[in-house]
Amino acid sequence: MDSAEIRRRWIDFFVKRGHAEIPSASLIASDPTLLLVNAGMVPFKPYFLAEEPPPAPRATSVQKCVRTPDIEEVGKTTRHGTFFQMCGNFSFGDYFKEGAITYAWELLTGSVAEGGYGLEPEKLWITIYLDDDEAHEIWNKKIGVPAERIQRLGKKDNFWSMGVPGPCGPSSEINYDRGPAYGEEGGPAVNGERYLEIWNLVFMQYERGEGTSKEDFEILGDLPAKNIDTGLGLERLATILQGVDNLYEIDTSRMILDKAAELTGTVYGKEHKTDVSLRVVTDHVRTALMLIGDGVTPGNEGRGYVLRRIMRRAIRNMRLLGSTAPVMETLINTAIEAMGPQYPELVTDAKRILAVAVGEEAAFLQTLRTGTGILDNAIDAAKSKGATSVGAAEAFQLHDTFGFPIDLTLEMAAEQGLSVDEEGFRRLMAQQKANAKADARAKKTGHADVSAYRALLDAAGSPEFTGYRETTSEGTVKGLLVDGAVAGSAGSGDEVELVLDRTPFYAEGGGQLADHGLIRLGNGALVEVLDVQKPVGDLIVHRAIVRDGEVTVGQGAESVVDVARRAGISRAHTATHMVHRAFRELLGDTATQAGSENSPGRFRFDFAHPQAIPQSVLADAEQLVNEVLRDDLAVTAEIMSQPEAKAMGAMALFGEKYGDRVRVVSVGEWAHELCGGTHVPNTGRLGLVKLLHESSIGAGVRRVEALVGSDAYNFLAREHVLLAQISEAVKARPEELPERINGIIGKLREAEKEIASLRAGQVLAVAGELAANPADLRGVAYVAHRAPDGTTADDLRKLALDVRARLGGRPSVVAVASVANGRPVVVVTTSEAAREQGLKAGALARTAAQTLGGGGGGKDDIAQGGGTDPAALDRALEAVGRQILS
Repeated sequence: MDSAEIRRRWIDFFVKRGHAEIPSASLIASDPTLLLVNAGMVPFKPYFLAEEPPPAPRATSVQKCVRTPDIEEVGKTTRHGTFFQMCGNFSFGDYFKEGAITYAWELLTGSVAEGGYGLEPEKLWITIYLDDDEAHEIWNKKIGVPAERIQRLGKKDNFWSMGVPGPCGPSSEINYDRGPAYGEEGGPAVNGERYLEIWNLVFMQYERGEGTSKEDFEILGDLPAKNIDTGLGLERLATILQGVDNLYEIDTSRMILDKAAELTGTVYGKEHKTDVSLRVVTDHVRTALMLIGDGVTPGNEGRGYVLRRIMRRAIRNMRLLGSTAPVMETLINTAIEAMGPQYPELVTDAKRILAVAVGEEAAFLQTLRTGTGILDNAIDAAKSKGATSVGAAEAFQLHDTFGFPIDLTLEMAAEQGLSVDEEGFRRLMAQQKANAKADARAKKTGHADVSAYRALLDAAGSPEFTGYRETTSEGTVKGLLVDGAVAGSAGSGDEVELVLDRTPFYAEGGGQLADHGLIRLGNGALVEVLDVQKPVGDLIVHRAIVRDGEVTVGQGAESVVDVARRAGISRAHTATHMVHRAFRELLGDTATQAGSENSPGRFRFDFAHPQAIPQSVLADAEQLVNEVLRDDLAVTAEIMSQPEAKAMGAMALFGEKYGDRVRVVSVGEWAHELCGGTHVPNTGRLGLVKLLHESSIGAGVRRVEALVGSDAYNFLAREHVLLAQISEAVKARPEELPERINGIIGKLREAEKEIASLRAGQVLAVAGELAANPADLRGVAYVAHRAPDGTTADDLRKLALDVRARLGGRPSVVAVASVANGRPVVVVTTSEAAREQGLKAGALARTAAQTLGGGGGGKDDIAQGGGTDPAALDRALEAVGRQILS
């Protein structure tokens, strides 16, 4: 039974039993505490925490998940993987233990002909929580599982909570006995390898309090409504139903593994080291596909960093297997073929996905070349100091700045007889991750405890947002936070977070910046709103400063949005939709939005595209948008179902969370997009849209920045004045400027070439004289020369190499220096005979550069250094001589 069929049977089974089918959420987590969805219940978390009403009393899903804490173990074992699919069925106050257990048994043991999975009942073992007699009774008496195949385990194995105060409860796991080939008998309590856990049933019936660990917390009492949360690992079940040993051999993995083996001429199962690399490639390529498919692009922070690291580990392991050519296009195509039957959008979006993957591979192959040179310098520096390891800071810089994998740093250092301060490296990495996670959380929560927001949401409920129809409204202060804690009042000068029952203030979201404005209270107090966020659920929090008076909960409040700022942002947001539509018309449907920021009078728009956008296309897009703008099309918003929105061609954005009912913003009949932001009533209000420039912000992702309205007009007015000034300076009409300026530049370049040729000739003219009179330093011919100021580093290298060649095969060192652009530079070369005596150009160049107050390095035969102290050039050349003598 292939994976697509396992997935189909799961959905069919539960839908026929009254469950609402919930499509898999994007891997881009909406929870600010998570980078990526890492468990099947994550999208349902707001329902279990009572932050939002559930979509139905019963629900089912097959959720895409990515976990990376054990990424270093991937491939080393056959158990670890980063991407998996979690099949879940959920009950929100509907059925409980008996229903969940009955459904699970019926689906697992039901005949294949009748839609079940056909597992042998006698091979299924059950674990339950220590004192869960109710579950034992159901399994034993109702289902008929013999008591000897039901094992009781403790909190560590069979009690679930989110790790924080909230819902919790006992769980029951269903395990499959894979037989004696996998170890001793005795049930899952004895051997987790033989008795493979395939389905976990969580019975949420209690509320937990604070605790110090997974097992140490207080049970506060029963929940008002009992819930069910179950999870079946699709890949684990596939290993059983497909009769294979592990998750790397199931259909959706094996296709990728076989392709990787074919590309590298290796065979899986013959040699452990090869098998590890093939498994790493298999897992990481599939994970990369799913991440890119959900709109993640490679980057140096957050989820972009996760994707980059996964892709680079895959590419690195392909090279370890012997591949030297680019491979990502072939591997991603294979992964699409494997996963496409379950996720058809991967097939339709293949062009964009491939562009991102291939672009990242090309960038990393360049990184490997660059990073290798930098690591060589670090190794030389460590050896010259007598150190036995490469420092943590150097390893971290290679990893963080250049994307150079730590495992490659470790391997290359070991080849040179050095270790790496890996513990220090891990410490720096952990600090960086902690900072990034704290920053992301702080943006949404303002450094307040999330529980404080939940308390406000529970007490005040979700505020009514009135900002679509008005910019001033009356309301009441329902909650107040000062320094992240709930407070009853705040005085003048205090920074506060306010919650109202009604507000016209738009909270930042969907690329649109938050509204600013004022809140006047009934007692005369005045509050200035500086930011608006939604930290949990639909709770709208106004971050503000009390400018006058005292703020108290319960006071009446008049909210007044800064209308000029709102209008500027709304113009930018509508323009973003129009530019998005224009690029899709000109570049194709793969030019999908990957991010945006709409601020007053200007916006930036990120979209998927594999290469730079020609200036002609930018001009066409700008013209198209302004033509539609002049047509003064109506901009409307309508609430409808997701299927209705899809039928009218409305575009949805990566990473956004949409409910069953969605808001569709339309620009006439020309553009339709799912959007919760504010917009102008008609396109004529935009006035003018001016695209400034485009650039790359990552593999396969371009960014366009633009101006709208008066900002665009002012920009063009300044450009006109500048153009007039240039025309006057070169004595040409505006339409003649390109030809005239190109002519001037051409003449300048020819003059520069002539000057450079004359200068190089003068520099090289002394080569013979220098080679004829070297200093003899204990048998080493040493030439030290200070070239005229202005001599370039390139000319110094030519001179040094020429002198070294003239010195013949004897041990020799040549050091030449100059001051270029106000900064000293030195180039050192060594002959092969000198290198055999231990004289390395990289080490000598570093010595000179340190004297100059800078740094340097390079290869053993030629290296370069520089600094900040031109007056020290002669001393730097002397320092090289002293090192030769030492």
